[in-house]
Amino acid sequence: MSTTADSVGLGGVTSPTESTHSHSDSISTSTTVSTTVVNAIAKTVAIISSTVSAGSTTGASSTTSPLTTPTTTPTTTPSPNPSPTQSFSANLGNAEEKLSVKDLSQALQHFGIVDYLVFVAMLAICAVIGIYFGFIEKKQKKKKLAGKDKAGEAGLEERRGSEALDYLVGGRQMKVFPVALSLVASFVSGISLLGTSTEIYVYGTQYAFILVTLAISGAISWYIFLPVFCNLQLTSTYEYFEMRFNKSVRLLGSTFFTGANLIWLPIVIYVPALAFNQVTGINVHVITPIVCLVCIFYTTAGGMKAVVWTDVIQTVIMVGAVLFVIIKGTMDVGGLGVVIQRNLDSGRLEWPELTLDPKVRMSVLAMFLGNIAQSVNSLGCNQIITQRYMSLPGKKEMAHTSFIFIVGLVVLLSICVYNGLLLFATYYDCDPLTTKLAVAKDQMVPLLVVQSLSSFPGVPGMFVAGVFSAALSSLSTGMNSLSAVFLEDYIRPMAKNPLTEHQTAVIMRVCTVVIGVLSVALVFVVERMGSHVIQLSMTIGSVVQGPLLGLFVMGLLCPSINSRSAMTGSICSFFFMGWMCITAQLAVNSGELHYEGKPVSIDGCDYNFELPLVTPANATFAADESASLSFAQQIYHTSFMFYCLMGATVNVVCSYIAGFFFGRNKAEDVDIELLSPCIRRFQKSNYLSVELDENNLKSSNEKA
Repeated sequence: MSTTADSVGLGGVTSPTESTHSHSDSISTSTTVSTTVVNAIAKTVAIISSTVSAGSTTGASSTTSPLTTPTTTPTTTPSPNPSPTQSFSANLGNAEEKLSVKDLSQALQHFGIVDYLVFVAMLAICAVIGIYFGFIEKKQKKKKLAGKDKAGEAGLEERRGSEALDYLVGGRQMKVFPVALSLVASFVSGISLLGTSTEIYVYGTQYAFILVTLAISGAISWYIFLPVFCNLQLTSTYEYFEMRFNKSVRLLGSTFFTGANLIWLPIVIYVPALAFNQVTGINVHVITPIVCLVCIFYTTAGGMKAVVWTDVIQTVIMVGAVLFVIIKGTMDVGGLGVVIQRNLDSGRLEWPELTLDPKVRMSVLAMFLGNIAQSVNSLGCNQIITQRYMSLPGKKEMAHTSFIFIVGLVVLLSICVYNGLLLFATYYDCDPLTTKLAVAKDQMVPLLVVQSLSSFPGVPGMFVAGVFSAALSSLSTGMNSLSAVFLEDYIRPMAKNPLTEHQTAVIMRVCTVVIGVLSVALVFVVERMGSHVIQLSMTIGSVVQGPLLGLFVMGLLCPSINSRSAMTGSICSFFFMGWMCITAQLAVNSGELHYEGKPVSIDGCDYNFELPLVTPANATFAADESASLSFAQQIYHTSFMFYCLMGATVNVVCSYIAGFFFGRNKAEDVDIELLSPCIRRFQKSNYLSVELDENNLKSSNEKA
């Protein structure tokens, strides 16, 4: 989740807080009010066709197109001081043939019957998978167990098939490839699918170096964090905190995770709803409950198995849709060479800045320290990820899954990065954000789809289905993981008597429904927070992700820290990160914290639009020199990429300081199995760990 998206200054990009405002037509004497929708659509088709044709023939000479920088006014202004209602166009002589931006936007909102059928088919397939694993497969399993002896293999199957294990981790019998695809689908939500492309369009390719850090983070997670969780076979990752510290720390960790996901899930839902709104015109709050109802159904009915197999289907749809978009889009602009050249000319192809200044938005230091910490937390300490690893039968399968997961993740995000370059190559001379053709930053990719693929029936529907697939996979995963945390960390510890299988089944499904309904309701809040989704999600998440990462680091790598010190450090870190993230977000919304985007142009626009009186192109911002910033400003002006690392660091440092007051653990008093393998060689322990190998148990049962 990210933070520092400025609310006004994205180089020709209008404020995201204005994204829900209505857009009026430009005042043009040659455009009559009586223009019919049929004429509008006809003109739109002609304009798009001519634009594509011109783009293909002039791609080699794109360097001559003037760019509008965030500090200069557009060169197409017909007078030195244009009024807010004045129309801008590249061909003033043909103004009578031009549509207003509102007419063009409405004309582009055509979602055909085939598109709706494709979208509905995706939802229907997900529902059928939920029905199969929730009802049909369960009956088959009962018949299978009824025909076996309760001892031996049947006993093992029954234990593996208990309600909680079956619902939350698929009875620990899932296969490698489906789980790997499920991990990819869960990690790459609609936030990443649309937000990554928008990030590249607005700020350039600096963020693309996340691909390198993901591979490093995956290796760190597998060798330091995951071996402990895999060996302990925990349903809830936060059970580890009780084993290493005490129940209070476990409850604190679970609360952090719950809070972070209840904030993250509405963002996950909101992003694809924006895409659907762009291509259909249907209100966000109409489509969101409908789609989420299907997700709640198959997650509640089928549990982990339904989640994993719907993720497989959704991943295929998601990848297929994005590949179709970039292939067709690249052909439309004139080929790969044109895409690279136009981005090179605009300065979008660049390395992260080589500086030690932590306030720089995307620096080498931010990518290789801050983002690695963020990714390690997501890949190695996240209940959503570890719960899928726990659904596999052994460590060998987990290792294979981890490798496929990282490779698939890098490939899919690489496609999203290229899609961002394609966005600029397509709109290099007419920025839709400035003209308000795209009313929100994360509607850029859907706009490209409806403009370039509307002539292919069903393809826009496939794309929207792909974006919603990414969101539904993350939503179903989040609901399933939160239900596991609710059951294992909140409800079981408080229950006076052990829960029966029936009670367990009811509780897990009720938790899933409640979490889903709450996530849909919180979409109203997310809509009004006004920030680029990648940055917004990282900002909010870092409030608890930093302290959580610090807790896991202390538990696995710092055996001397005891429970009271860990609790003190976590609370201090939480309040520090809460102050920092909230203050930074307020600074973004007020314009105090501003990051300059890459240059954009509106010189080639073929339609009429209103240029606001104040835009990022002509607005002036107070220059905040580092020397003039107060100490507090120096802190919350830090790049959002460092947030998770800072939260973890504050937690560990405060916990070590608290150790002077609360004492420290003796090395031999900590169970060596609760420490990372890289620490065990230096650690002596009074504990004798006994590893339970379920395969050996199965063999002994068969012999008996």
